[in-house]
Amino acid sequence: SNDDIEDVSLFDADDDVSRRSKKSKIRHPVASFFHLFFRVSAIVVYLLCELLTSSFIACMVTIILLLSCDFWAVKNVTGRLMVGLRWWNQVDDDGRSHWVFEARKVSAQGSKTSSEAESRIFWLGLITCPMIWVIFAFSALFSFKVKWLAVVMMGVVLQGANLYGYIRCKVGSRKNLTSMATNYLGKQFLRQTVAKEDQTAS
Repeated sequence: SNDDIEDVSLFDADDDVSRRSKKSKIRHPVASFFHLFFRVSAIVVYLLCELLTSSFIACMVTIILLLSCDFWAVKNVTGRLMVGLRWWNQVDDDGRSHWVFEARKVSAQGSKTSSEAESRIFWLGLITCPMIWVIFAFSALFSFKVKWLAVVMMGVVLQGANLYGYIRCKVGSRKNLTSMATNYLGKQFLRQTVAKEDQTAS
């Protein structure tokens, strides 16, 4: 732990610096590339398709294929490699469906297998792109582009599902989410109460 005090040489300090630099490096460049490639490509095709071709069907099929590839890659590959999280659905012997949300356990040395750079890339792509599809959905709705609304809703649903799944993996179950929110609100209420009491006392 950080509280332990021990004598170390200057070479150990150099090793510590090299470990930190390795931590910030991208360990899975192919996974990082494809984590952003499919989702950014779908957005670019959506924005430029009317300029590139007049065929709505070709654009729709291309966007849905890119979104489907993105959903599969993020759910099955990049989440596991880049941040050590995964989620899936399994059916038990009774035929009941269960959603499973997992996070990789920290090793005995307390070292994380994912780097900070990969984690930033993963979460930035995972959060930003669904927000862009939500903006596209409102834009298509208010501009009465009904034919594009179905395509945009596919983007919202597929990328939103991955976002929800990985947030559940990171934070925990819905019970944990509720308890976190309750604890936060309780702390805020306590702080305001103490501050008001201090003001009245002074």
